[in-house]
Amino acid sequence: MTTSIEIPYSPRPLQAELHAALDDHRFAVVVTHRRFGKTVCAINHLLRAAVLCELPNPRFAYLSPTYRQSKAVAFDYLKTFAGAIPGARFHETELRCDLPNGARISLLGAENPASLRGIYLDGCVIDEVADCPESVFAEVIRPSLADRKGWCVFIGTPRGTGNYFYELWETAQTKDGWLAAMYKASDTQVLDEEELDAARATMSEDQYAQEFETSWTANVPGAVYGKEMTTALDDGRITKVPYDPAVPVDTFWDLGIGDATAIIFTQTVGRAIHVIDCYEASNEGLPHFCRIMQDRDYLYGDHYAPHDIEVRELGSGKSRREIAWDLGLNFRVVPKLPLEDGIHAAQLLLRRCWWDQDACKPAIEAMRHYHRAWNERTRTFRLSPVHDWSSHFADAFRYLATGLRESRSHQEVPQAFAEGSYNPLSANTTTHADRGVAHHGVFV
Repeated sequence: MTTSIEIPYSPRPLQAELHAALDDHRFAVVVTHRRFGKTVCAINHLLRAAVLCELPNPRFAYLSPTYRQSKAVAFDYLKTFAGAIPGARFHETELRCDLPNGARISLLGAENPASLRGIYLDGCVIDEVADCPESVFAEVIRPSLADRKGWCVFIGTPRGTGNYFYELWETAQTKDGWLAAMYKASDTQVLDEEELDAARATMSEDQYAQEFETSWTANVPGAVYGKEMTTALDDGRITKVPYDPAVPVDTFWDLGIGDATAIIFTQTVGRAIHVIDCYEASNEGLPHFCRIMQDRDYLYGDHYAPHDIEVRELGSGKSRREIAWDLGLNFRVVPKLPLEDGIHAAQLLLRRCWWDQDACKPAIEAMRHYHRAWNERTRTFRLSPVHDWSSHFADAFRYLATGLRESRSHQEVPQAFAEGSYNPLSANTTTHADRGVAHHGVFV
């Protein structure tokens, strides 16, 4: 005899679509704006799975950053919807619901992951993942799903890129068997325009973008390239960008003196710029970076550095450009432009860039974080960006934007190259083993 149970839940169209998509994926990362109804959706997804599960003694869990938060946010929903099932029993002190088929739904907190060890689960929803310890999934929840091949849904609103939730979002976009879903207030129409306008009026632009437009980068006030990097992510231009052996690799350097040196590796494919790799190190000389270049085994094109590469060192009397030449690396000098002009050029170029999400992760994070400081007295952002860990890759990218504007045919030859000496700009592609360089500075 089949019993019909009607739960008092009428999902909105987008929620219904999400339920169907979750049924087809074992793991899912769902990014939503505030008041989308993600907790209601999650509790009902757990409840339906618990009722329909055919395994003995099914176990399901809703996990939020704290036990108290789980009680405040989800327990009333669980009682409301599961209360329609005859024979359902609720345990207030343990925040759980026992169903007549032997299934159990528990509400848990992530503040003490060790206390959750030993459980088994057929399904789990982790809410506000950005505020949960990273270890709670890898060390507790994932092992608990293994023997019964359970599923897990990660839900939340963005809290910047420097957390586990963002890493999971990146994983979900490329990994087989994972679902990546994002719901912005401007698309869902869950909240009407009048309410969204009222929210805009009382929130900063970045706060609104994070809470209602699910922006990963809006939590960095004054971000110089925040909008451009968000657009790149939304357009799918932060993804897998493999090296093409048929296309030369150009490099763009920010040379540190007593500071970090950063290198960006690119390939130009039509009008698109493929940023395929990056490297950064501190307190290392040019020989170290030349070895790094050789280890990558790329077909190199041109290498670009800022104008200060021409400054002569007191000890040797040589410029760093001449030292690089002796090591087999021929630099082209990026024209010196005002900082704001370079930033503007970089903002325009970002529209044409594709980034390898794995190899370029440090550079991507730096581009997102690079920002101007807020001046409390004038209540404006300062003109000059903050010099911090993000500056090196941001400067290297700025040199990329300004370097591409210069015609390669007008590159000057260093004065140190005497008449009759080997000139890689005019030589053919024959390798000169004694110099350790080939045409256009390609290592051999």
